[in-house]
Amino acid sequence: MGEHKELVIGLFGFGVVGEGLYKVLQQTPSLKATIKQVCIKHPGKTRNAPEELFTTNRDALLNDPAINLIVEVIDDAIAGFEIVSTALKNGKDVVSSSKKMIAENLPALLELQQKTGRSLLYESSACASIPVVRNLEEYYDNDLLHSIRAIVNGSTNFILTKIFEENLSFKDALLLAQQLGFAESDPTLDVEGFDALNKWTILLLHAYGIVAHPEHILFNGIQNIAKSDALVAKARGQQIKLVAQAKKLINGGVGAYVLPQFVNADSPLSFVKNEYNGVVIESGFADQQFFYGKGAGSFPTASAVLSDISALRYEYRYEYKKLYHHKPHQLNDAIYLKVFVSFTELANIPKEDFEWIEEWHAQESRKYLSGVIALQKLKQNMWWKENGTSLIVEADGIIEDIEERKLKKKSLELAGLL
Repeated sequence: MGEHKELVIGLFGFGVVGEGLYKVLQQTPSLKATIKQVCIKHPGKTRNAPEELFTTNRDALLNDPAINLIVEVIDDAIAGFEIVSTALKNGKDVVSSSKKMIAENLPALLELQQKTGRSLLYESSACASIPVVRNLEEYYDNDLLHSIRAIVNGSTNFILTKIFEENLSFKDALLLAQQLGFAESDPTLDVEGFDALNKWTILLLHAYGIVAHPEHILFNGIQNIAKSDALVAKARGQQIKLVAQAKKLINGGVGAYVLPQFVNADSPLSFVKNEYNGVVIESGFADQQFFYGKGAGSFPTASAVLSDISALRYEYRYEYKKLYHHKPHQLNDAIYLKVFVSFTELANIPKEDFEWIEEWHAQESRKYLSGVIALQKLKQNMWWKENGTSLIVEADGIIEDIEERKLKKKSLELAGLL
């Protein structure tokens, strides 16, 4: 390892995160990392930095032999991938915060790192200020990681907190999130679960060595959560959160999804409020670990970019041990979920898709049911995302012993107890 490497940075993007990083680097001269040039898309804007720092010419950064680190914090996944792959091929290390770009291009990015021997770090792409990627990468060995549950999107968590604690409607809570800068003017990526899905794709790789394309993971956002759902949760002493979950299954592989879920009062995730993120890791001998921190915003994200920059002074790189040095896990969709569904029209609910239905409430204007359904059935048919239907996974959502439960149910029915 020896001496620290001097880092000369070419920065792509000078938005919230880029400018945050510029300010933070000015305040930490001990890092020996300097920004030589910043590539931007719109040259006309006034920016809080000397004009000669900026260029619109990509190649000025990518082909400059003096620049040994490219930091990419733009929100265009296609341009981001071109920048990152060119930088690696040109022998430069890369730090990126673009979760969509990383999630959608994992196989290609893994191959580029193998081929070029360069380092690509992206701690800031999942959970901003929480060092979850490096923890999963370094600390949790493959055989010991039982499950990981997380709140990875600050905007949706902020909205749900306001619905619960201030009794706001979904619309008003979203508006407030936008006014405070926690949600984008086009909130679709956050609200409908795409952002959480991209982050989850990245964390599945570091947790279990699973290289999955986001479209292979079951997901939804919070766009259909109704006030009546919140009332049901409150009556049970629970909350509703957008939870990303992965669990090692008894019959092999890993079950994973990103869905709204009831959270019990004693779960660490119930303490994660507003724009914060939280990650609960359960492992063989260490039991439960809980990571908590700001999941969005200029400085929290810049702080994660900074920790990657500082790790590169020691030529740190991800080893992807679970992928390359163990037998990597596979996604296993052969699981059943215990779910709560609220809806307006019974006709929109395919009752025959359920293994069984435990309770019905059909008299109110908003009706609901609780039952058990195969994850594969939810993947085949999207009725649960349509017509304002709301599907929420129960707190103990994943059911593996489905056959035993069916037998038990049958014997109780035969005994006349159900």
